[in-house]
Amino acid sequence: MLSHIRNVADDLLNLLYPRLCAACGIRHPSRDAALCVTCQFDLPRTDYHLFHDNSITRRLAGRFSLETATAMFYFVKDASVQHLLHRVKYMGRKEAALHLGRQYGRELKEIAGYCKVQLVVPVPLHPSREHQRGYNQSAWFARGLAEGLDIPVRERALARIRKTETQTNKSRQERLHNTEGAFVVRHPGLIKGQHLLLVDDVMTTGATLEACAIPLLQIQDVKLTIVTLAIAQD
Repeated sequence: MLSHIRNVADDLLNLLYPRLCAACGIRHPSRDAALCVTCQFDLPRTDYHLFHDNSITRRLAGRFSLETATAMFYFVKDASVQHLLHRVKYMGRKEAALHLGRQYGRELKEIAGYCKVQLVVPVPLHPSREHQRGYNQSAWFARGLAEGLDIPVRERALARIRKTETQTNKSRQERLHNTEGAFVVRHPGLIKGQHLLLVDDVMTTGATLEACAIPLLQIQDVKLTIVTLAIAQD
């Protein structure tokens, strides 16, 4: 009954405020989808989850211990994935991150390198930035991944204790310096011995992921796998 009421309410909202594709912003997606059919086929998927040797694992090689890593999409400037990320990050389309996370989580559940992760941990925003934005887009993607993988998510396992400058237009070394010491682990006992899935929205140089990985891997017997919504191409 409640499900029927929610569906009716959603139909009324879509009639008054049509929900458009989070990528193209033109066509209508089907119910419980973030993207229209065209964008589902056209957006550049990486398929990194099928190969351990990929751009993410190569970029992070030697920087910290990593089981494997993947990204759902390639980030291309001034193209649909950038528009998707902009809407998710700045225009309140957090449900799109949730839907995409569910979809990708179901795919990863069938892959040997990902089906054994035990706990999902999103990269946190600084509290002031999260308050200003109203949500953490990476946390919404992480929730969807956790649902698709059928494992728990611990959104506050990491805390960002220092407000960093935007990483845009910074070199790798500048990004590393900018994020150094910015993250701490809360309640280490809750992640001790766990295989963690660290989740972020976009990977460029990997400086933010590295800054998160270092304190996580200091906890006894922690293993780390990484998933991002998109990766900037070399």
